[in-house]
Amino acid sequence: AALLAEPGAFEGPVVAVLSGGNVDPLVMQRTLRHGMAAAGRYLSLRLRLTDRPGALAALLGELSVADANVLDVSHVRTDPRLGLDEAEVELHLETKGPEHCVEVASSLRAAGYTVMS
Repeated sequence: AALLAEPGAFEGPVVAVLSGGNVDPLVMQRTLRHGMAAAGRYLSLRLRLTDRPGALAALLGELSVADANVLDVSHVRTDPRLGLDEAEVELHLETKGPEHCVEVASSLRAAGYTVMS
């Protein structure tokens, strides 16, 4: 609580002990997410798929082979920029680190996906 209330009051390296009883679960969750983001463990991608049955399943299969954990998927079919047979997918992934992020994006490109971001 002191670190959150007065972060500038401490000099040098500071370690906060987080154990089951002394921290709010939501604060713990935010702390873990912040640490994961700082460590480069999250990857967000946008790509286009052919809008046909099984296309999303095939993409998720590629992500499974690449050992990326899917946190969130947004699937859009009605954007006027898309062709009649296209869908845009935004993915939020959990990875092993920055190098793995590059590997995941590269493996999707190698599988024929156009990764936009």
